[in-house]
Amino acid sequence: MTVAALAASAGTGEFGHLDEQSKREIRCALLTAVAVPGYQVPFASREMPVARGWGSGGLQVTLAVIGPQDTVKVIDQGDDAGVNAANLRRLIVGCTGVPDTTDAREASIIQTRHRIPEEPLRPDQVLVLQVPVPEPLRGVERDMRELRRMHAESDYSRIWVSLYEDLVRNGVITQSTGYPVLVGGRYVMATSPIPRWDVPKLHQAPFLSLFGAGREKRVYAVPPHTSVEPLAFEDVAFQVERTEGASCLLCGATEAYLVEVPASKGWICSDTDWCERRRPPGGGAGETGLPGAELAGASGNARDVADA
Repeated sequence: MTVAALAASAGTGEFGHLDEQSKREIRCALLTAVAVPGYQVPFASREMPVARGWGSGGLQVTLAVIGPQDTVKVIDQGDDAGVNAANLRRLIVGCTGVPDTTDAREASIIQTRHRIPEEPLRPDQVLVLQVPVPEPLRGVERDMRELRRMHAESDYSRIWVSLYEDLVRNGVITQSTGYPVLVGGRYVMATSPIPRWDVPKLHQAPFLSLFGAGREKRVYAVPPHTSVEPLAFEDVAFQVERTEGASCLLCGATEAYLVEVPASKGWICSDTDWCERRRPPGGGAGETGLPGAELAGASGNARDVADA
């Protein structure tokens, strides 16, 4: 889906659970967000059959832009079988009738919590991210009026001070998820709780990224081919997570985001679809001695530990 397709999308009747007026209002907010990359646009967040804080914002964005011609993929921390992903997928498919898939290459809309797929996305695909806290300055300022002033005046000195204090105190910047970025050279934006590993994928990406925060009633966007630069000091480069010598127990990957499996003291790919397609025919657990099912079952707990 292109930005033009987003503007033209209209749906029919009650298609997609939301009424037509609600979808139109959300799409108008999304078009404003696309026009001003990184800017948080308020919208009238609707009551959804999921609790706010469990993906209601991303769900509303998906249901506002989805059409009968789309194919949807929903992932939770890279896993298609996660509880959050399975519940949202059933809801989306149940109220729209659109086909679903676990293959990122086949999806036109990918709704995700905490990850961007390892598979490079195309210009005709839309990434919808669930966001619990859209305000990147919340850690340094609580007053909403002051936050609006800081964004309006590009006054981001306090977040730079916060990063500097973190660096001095710990020797490295320890913020692992939701790393702040400068979008289009203007607005500092929260990247949602994706790991630092995924942040570079947003820079000059060919696809459209839409962020929805239902509880905070905000949407924002990164249009295709937009500059997304992690906040970093000139003499301290931005770095992604990496464990030297780690490789996936199932597919052997070293160039993917890996999460630890406590049972085997090893690592597996967070993106289960990408990992499964890389495995050799009949491939199992390699030298771990653990069956693939046990490794897959442990991956959910491993991801929870990685995000903590």
